[in-house]
Amino acid sequence: MLTTILPPLDPSFQPLEAVARAYERDVAASGRGVPFGVCIVRNQGYCDFYCMDIFPDGEDARTIPLLDRLVKFMLWSRGGYQIIVAGSRAVYDHLKDAYREDGARFFDADFMAGVYEQPFQVIWADSVEDVKVSRSSASNVGRHLKGCRIGFDAGGSDRKVSAVIDGEAVYSEEVVWFPKINSDPQYHYDGILSAMKEAAAHMPRVDAIGVSSAGVYIDNKIMVASLFLKLSREDFARRAKTMYIDIAKEIGAPLEVANDGDVTALAGAMELNRGNVLGIAMGTSEAGGYVDKDMNITGWLNELAFAPVDFSPDAMADEWSGDIGCGVKYFSQDGVIKLAPAAGIQLDEGLSPAEKLKIVQKEMAAGNPEAAKIYQSIGVYFGHAIAWYARFYDIDHVLIMGRVTSGEGGALLLQEAQRVLHQVYPELSEKITLHIPDEASRRVGQSVAAASLPDIG
Repeated sequence: MLTTILPPLDPSFQPLEAVARAYERDVAASGRGVPFGVCIVRNQGYCDFYCMDIFPDGEDARTIPLLDRLVKFMLWSRGGYQIIVAGSRAVYDHLKDAYREDGARFFDADFMAGVYEQPFQVIWADSVEDVKVSRSSASNVGRHLKGCRIGFDAGGSDRKVSAVIDGEAVYSEEVVWFPKINSDPQYHYDGILSAMKEAAAHMPRVDAIGVSSAGVYIDNKIMVASLFLKLSREDFARRAKTMYIDIAKEIGAPLEVANDGDVTALAGAMELNRGNVLGIAMGTSEAGGYVDKDMNITGWLNELAFAPVDFSPDAMADEWSGDIGCGVKYFSQDGVIKLAPAAGIQLDEGLSPAEKLKIVQKEMAAGNPEAAKIYQSIGVYFGHAIAWYARFYDIDHVLIMGRVTSGEGGALLLQEAQRVLHQVYPELSEKITLHIPDEASRRVGQSVAAASLPDIG
């Protein structure tokens, strides 16, 4: 038994933080620990490292699978195209094989190579000291409220735009659109441009444009985004990649684009007037965002949907990446749907994930105690996951949102996560505060936070 608290509907769950702590205790007790280090390198030479003591190669069967999970978490939380390893030839050989073409982690390597437009590499370093390099891209993005600004939030089902003057939204509009099913990039361009022009009409001038959008953005370029799902590869490269940059040039204002998870975390940090904020949205997938102690966006990828949280070899696989135990199957609609059969709730396979979630929510509202166990289980998952996330992020506040957290289920989820932190990780429960912001304040805060992204001096 790894811990005294396990999900009632998923007793085979092996929280990675509990596994890592047990391993570290055993290494320390043995007196035979050797240093291990990994460095993840991303755009413009920015990089982050993680070091720990491990058993010498061949001494403990947990070493390679645990470090496989740890390195994968680093890769998807930070983002990068190089993994530099020191301290264990066995771990290096495993990673080199896993991330090669046709290897177990080739999906990850191919994805990152596309995002950063660089060949993906796993590199050996002779000394752990060689990987202890950190170059930060944290910048003073956001919290700039002066001037006349456009804040644009691009969602998959609606787009929201605000005209913001000195931090006050003087105009806001929300329009239904269908970017995910349109293959003509002109549809996307015209929709975004018309929204921004409408906001501009409510101000004497436009000093800056801030964009919040799902996807991966590097230097304001769109690298990966589900909004452009139906575009051909050629149209995406030719028309979509620089779309926000091109529209900002047409309007004639400086631009800053950020992932919507980061902007949500920024909005929360602005409301709390505190830094070290991790935002987690549990909806169609798991979206993550982070603001550091100085309330800056870090430039990290924060794609926690594909970062592992479960060490169990029987964990469910994600259909997209093919890997098991990753956040999307625990902190999204998929997490609810996965647990429903164990709760005795049968869901018609012909229904959409959103419709399946609504059925479980109705059972919860009707007082079904088995439905409550679904939210208790997700809360237990989440309490352990926060402790694991805290290994890689300096966290004082966690914002929890998304349709999975709505209603009574969200309150129960939060309660269980707090219970896990309090009983299993008491040192973290004293440091980290969990919040579920109300939807109305989050919507307003998001538009102002997006508008505040560019620094116009």
